[in-house]
This record gives sequence, structure tokens and C-alpha cells, in this order.
Amino acid sequence: MKKVTKNLSIVALLFALTLATTTSFATPTTGNPASSTIELKFIGKHENQPVFELNLANADADEFSIIIRDEYGSLLYSAKAKGTNITRKFMLNEEVGDTDLYVEVKSKKNNKAETYKISKSYSYKDEPVITSAK
Repeated sequence: MKKVTKNLSIVALLFALTLATTTSFATPTTGNPASSTIELKFIGKHENQPVFELNLANADADEFSIIIRDEYGSLLYSAKAKGTNITRKFMLNEEVGDTDLYVEVKSKKNNKAETYKISKSYSYKDEPVITSAK
């Protein structure tokens, strides 16, 4: 029951923060749909939570399905988008934790999909800092 509640709160947050209208943690795992440019990138944090932007650009109007699943295959988000230049923003909440997420974007016209994997990655800098002593 806890997992169901967790998934529902993630879906609600993703749905509420999806907007129609650089450093990437996402890496593609399958081929790119023909005549379309699909880009998923990390754009920063809002309220200390990661925000990602999905850009879909294509020469002709197309319909895309967008699906987000966790590493266990649970569906967290699903939507359809139509047009030539589509942008969606997603904010993940802390309940996702260190779970890998998979974002699949599928073109209706050519029935091809591209999948991105979002993983948490940590890096620490250990270097001296020099400042003025005045």
C-alpha cells in the first residue's frame, strides 16, 4: 500500500508540474525517431528538487506519447502531445529517491521510440579555494 501511495503522489506531482508550451543526467538507450529531434535535459532545481525539460521538435506535426516508469516498471506518468515544437517540464520529488527512471517518447507517425534513463549522480570537488585576505 505504501508503494501505491508513493506512486500516486509522484504521478500527481509530475502531472501538476508538467507545462505545455545543462547538464544532462539522461542518456538515450534506443534509436531516435526519424525526422524528429528529441532532447531531455536537466535544467536545474526548484525547491531543491530536480527539474527536467523535454523538447520535441519535428518538421511535420506529429503525436508523441510520453511515458515515465521507475526501474521496477511501475507507471508514474503518461501523456500525449501533438504539434511540431513541444516542450514539457517535469519536477521530481524526493520520494523517488535513488530509483532510476525511464522516460520513453514514442512517435505515432513512424512508430519509433526513444528511451532515456535518469539516474542520480553525485560528484564532490576537493580543491583549494583562494580568496583575498584584505
